[in-house]
Amino acid sequence: MRSSPTARRPTAVVVGASASGLFAAAALTDFADVTVVERDRLPRGPGARRGVPQARHAHLVWSGGVRAFDALLPGLVDEVVARGGRLVRIMGDMVSRAPNEVWFRRFLATRHRNLVCSRDLLDSVLRDRVLADERVTLRQETTALRLEGDATRVTGVRVRTGDEERTLTADLVVDASGRGSRAPQWLTELGLPTVAEREVNAGVTYATRLYRAPGTTGDIAFPLINVQANPAKAPGRGGIILPVESDRWIVTLSGTRGGEPTADPDAFTDFALGLGDPVIGELIENAQPLGDVVTTRATANRRRYFEQAGRWPDGFVVLGDAVAGYNPVYGHGLTVAAQCALAVRGLLRTAGLTAPGLARRLQRAAARPVTAAWTLAVGQDAFYPGATDIPPSTVERLLARYVDRAVATGARNPRAMAALLDVMSLEKPAARLFTPDMLIPMLLGPRQPHLQGPPLTEAERKAVMSEAQAPSGR
Repeated sequence: MRSSPTARRPTAVVVGASASGLFAAAALTDFADVTVVERDRLPRGPGARRGVPQARHAHLVWSGGVRAFDALLPGLVDEVVARGGRLVRIMGDMVSRAPNEVWFRRFLATRHRNLVCSRDLLDSVLRDRVLADERVTLRQETTALRLEGDATRVTGVRVRTGDEERTLTADLVVDASGRGSRAPQWLTELGLPTVAEREVNAGVTYATRLYRAPGTTGDIAFPLINVQANPAKAPGRGGIILPVESDRWIVTLSGTRGGEPTADPDAFTDFALGLGDPVIGELIENAQPLGDVVTTRATANRRRYFEQAGRWPDGFVVLGDAVAGYNPVYGHGLTVAAQCALAVRGLLRTAGLTAPGLARRLQRAAARPVTAAWTLAVGQDAFYPGATDIPPSTVERLLARYVDRAVATGARNPRAMAALLDVMSLEKPAARLFTPDMLIPMLLGPRQPHLQGPPLTEAERKAVMSEAQAPSGR
């Protein structure tokens, strides 16, 4: 009796070994053999790479991202923590001032956790985990040139490695190549209409310097320090101290047009002291720098509305920063990347990877977490002068005022804080801000007054100055 032939396993190509690309590869492995195409040569272990210039700045992962990380790759967060990362309570392990200049109380009874570490460490752990899967093949130093196929179906991608070009055929091509994605051009080359785009650019510049954790702060769970910029007082200036692995502090300062930080090391601490509250400058004034100041200006919120396209080819999906990139100050990029990959995996569990119309459904599913993060970012940045050609509407202004009031309520009421964090962490939609947990404290009034300054404990302040510091190099 003749045996039946073995069914061919579907194939997928992911363009980009960014976090978005690696999460996408992880989501696809149950359904296809995956080839990841990466333009750069990836570092071994934690290290900088050319394709992620923003990696040197402060990064954190909101609790919605923490949950998505472990849903995609169980144990991933524990691996990061085992290698020096931290899970910190929001706001219990944070000293944070909101954009409306209200200091949050450090409520300890919270289920929300941020994952805090350097981006280099996170990327290293993620690479090790995903690329160890035998169903994933990595092609480094390989550039994606164009899509193969036509306006109805993408059949693969043309790539170049060195001087050699070839076509990688695939049942599904995923573009996760980041802000520099050429997907809009690739689609028009196939004969499809131009994709609608929008940009909201607050003109933010970031400047980051690495420090040795001062005093004995490396021996305690020193809190994150976050002074957020106020859109109502342009130029908006802010900063963050992020204690990370190896007893280091990542200190990132930011400023919008007319108030940008520079790469001048002698001006770094003075800029921090000149923020709306000088706490960051005071804490680093005698700390030892571990390198020069690094700056970044590519911080605009930019979105491409692929999900609204009138025509969409089968076999092609765009994910991550290639769909939308956000002002990094909000810390949502990594969370959205993981949530998009989860949306892809969830849909693939109900439909075959080669099913007609699946790619359009995948693109629309990925748009949901993108929309949540976009609304939060643009709801702040659109109020900076020159950020957008379309001024905020009356409805957007009313919503912004409501959010300010929600923040002020959450800053001193734990129930309201929980509702606020559900939204800020991208765990629940913005409608959560209109539930009784928020409305009752807002209407009945807070039980505690607003804090008049950063809620650092005396022990934390003493830890900063508990031993003689090396010269700061200022």
